[in-house]
Amino acid sequence: VQLQASGGGLVQAGASLRLSCAASGRTFSRYSMGWLRQAPGKGQEFVAAISSSGAGTYYADSVKGRFTISRDYAKNTVYLQMNSLKSEDTAVYYCAVSGTGVAATTPGGYKYWGQGTQVTVSS
Repeated sequence: VQLQASGGGLVQAGASLRLSCAASGRTFSRYSMGWLRQAPGKGQEFVAAISSSGAGTYYADSVKGRFTISRDYAKNTVYLQMNSLKSEDTAVYYCAVSGTGVAATTPGGYKYWGQGTQVTVSS
């Protein structure tokens, strides 16, 4: 599985961004996927996850109500819509595949990782 994340950038607080992650391989629909992030000087943090069916979505408390994860099976792509961005959302964002159909809510639950895309929110 190969993952290519894109969509990061520099925005002001309160703005929106949409991250995309294109996955290679025919097994995209079998696995849950997620977004995680790492801020400077901090460890990896779970952000959002979506089950293999798309029926289940999960969010970190810090982003609940502001971020939305979704997936497009025809495009083998998972998205993270980020609204009302805050300076504390500044981080490198990674998309990842869990390797199972059940959504994982910790970084350790992910088997394959993309290269990351930088999101910087200025206050």
